[in-house]
Amino acid sequence: MKTALLHYWLTNVRGGEKVLAALAGMFPEADLFTHAYIPKNMEGIFAGRKVTESFIARLPFGRKHPQVYLPLLPAASRSFKLDGYDLIISSESGPIKGIRKPPSARHLCYCHTPMRYIWDMHDEYYRSAGVGGKIAMSLFTGFMRKEDLKSAEAVDKFVANSAFVAERIRRIYGRESTVVHPPVEIDYFEQANPELHGTPFKAKDYFVYAGELRDYKRPDLAVRAALAMNRNLVVVGNGKLREVLETECGGKKNVVFMGRVSDDGLRNVLAGAKALLFPGVEDFGIVPVEAQAAGTPVIAFGKGGALETVKGGETGIFFDEQTAESLCNAIESFESRGWDVETCRANASRFSPSAFRLGMSGVLSRLS
Repeated sequence: MKTALLHYWLTNVRGGEKVLAALAGMFPEADLFTHAYIPKNMEGIFAGRKVTESFIARLPFGRKHPQVYLPLLPAASRSFKLDGYDLIISSESGPIKGIRKPPSARHLCYCHTPMRYIWDMHDEYYRSAGVGGKIAMSLFTGFMRKEDLKSAEAVDKFVANSAFVAERIRRIYGRESTVVHPPVEIDYFEQANPELHGTPFKAKDYFVYAGELRDYKRPDLAVRAALAMNRNLVVVGNGKLREVLETECGGKKNVVFMGRVSDDGLRNVLAGAKALLFPGVEDFGIVPVEAQAAGTPVIAFGKGGALETVKGGETGIFFDEQTAESLCNAIESFESRGWDVETCRANASRFSPSAFRLGMSGVLSRLS
């Protein structure tokens, strides 16, 4: 079958792009379609592929910041010429699935999540947006919701990256979906060396938060719990909250901000930690799986994808309220138990690239 792979934009490598790379590995002859493509930022993943951009890439700053043209993206998706393709697979958490589907083609949408900034997390994004962002959201959210609902009509089959997202797809689009968890490089993280963690603390004498420092990810809870309990915490990642959180720490030496680190650095920091603190709500959440693959248990807020990736009482524990007090209680409970490295790794193995390929192959075999 002649296959087209669609992704909202290819401007950096994160979880969604890694899923697309796995799909591209399954379809080595497939062509790629996207609104914006910056090859130098993609670590050579799609080198040699035919990549077609929409007109968004030709607009001022369109390649670097395609999201600023959000109201134009539905029209840009419909502009792709897909005649002659038998199979279309869209990788979606931004507007890309709303294509003009050829009558003979089948369209499978791997949905990381319906767009959070117009649906479930609209209020959180609105509160943290600047003046221009608030104006844009006020003007265009209604339009984008209508376009997003319409775009679902072009999809023959939905695949969700978690049961949490499958519920969103059911509620927002009125469609059922099959859950296939995204691939995680389990083998790579199993090779971590906890003695090379590169922090000021001893191995297994610190907790770690890893992710963007954004409001909805709640890094503030990790920092406040560490300060309240005088526990060592390593914060990996950058974002607009970093300055605020560093100020809140007031120079305390038990909280260290490392910024972004290399892949090797991340896996070693994870392996050297007592536990990963995961206080936000994620659609799936790859970092908890990476931590478990490195042999490290997880303390997570009990909602979202973490409920599917962490086994409570075996590879981590959950806390019930997004408050520092609730997280502190969970840390105390965590420290009163023993945790097994191999149990964590065995659980993480459920999310391997081979498991992803097997799941997607099963869905594709039933697509008719």
